[in-house]
Amino acid sequence: MLVSVIMPTYNCGDYILQSIQSVINQTMTDWEIQIVDDGSTDSTNDILQPVLEKYENIHYYRLPQNEGPAVARTEAIKRASGKYIAFLDSDDLWFPEKLEKQIDFMNRTGAKFSATAYNWMDDSGNDLHTVLVPPMKTNYDKCIRLSNPIGNLTVMYDQESLGKFNVPLIEKRNDFALWLQILKKTDYCYGMKEVLGTYRIGRAGSISKNKLKQAKYHWQLYHKIEKHSVPKSIYELGCWAFVKGTGIGLDKRKI
Repeated sequence: MLVSVIMPTYNCGDYILQSIQSVINQTMTDWEIQIVDDGSTDSTNDILQPVLEKYENIHYYRLPQNEGPAVARTEAIKRASGKYIAFLDSDDLWFPEKLEKQIDFMNRTGAKFSATAYNWMDDSGNDLHTVLVPPMKTNYDKCIRLSNPIGNLTVMYDQESLGKFNVPLIEKRNDFALWLQILKKTDYCYGMKEVLGTYRIGRAGSISKNKLKQAKYHWQLYHKIEKHSVPKSIYELGCWAFVKGTGIGLDKRKI
């Protein structure tokens, strides 16, 4: 197996088939999807049954109870058999050549960890004409200074070289926390400027507009999980607030 797609899900019955279809449509066909359901209360299980019956390389596991996206991602990684691990949440989409182009990029550059540019759509799938481009090279310190310039749906890493990871147990920003773990084992995340995926924003229940909650999760990440000192964590929280407020340092484009 070349690529294992990590797809945690929770009450995404309205979107998950679109996400899965964007994997099925890939020009690179040597993949599997590891779907881990974090105790959905909607019709996700029923919606998935026809797909699971049709495709042997799409796997579905349901956690006994809701434990949060970090646990679901870790469980999916444990079950993954691919040389490469790629991440796609169950409401986001990939362009058809995403896997093929990203693997070619990693082979050409020798990258063990990479990300691509991506665009935004709203809850209904309408184009928001916004593109985010990752830095050409992001190391551990830069990832923190820019408060995670790496889009979750764009990430691929070489599991054969770097191994498996446990996603840190933080309710939000656990993808950011995972990238920091990976960047302790490889020097850089290499960025592709080509847009190869679409991120869905504005789903009901999002806390992205609650700045105090966001600050709390970032503090937990810097001080509790990464075990940085109080002064260093305050500095890093300041970096987050500055980048969040100004956008300086991020390559965010209106198209």
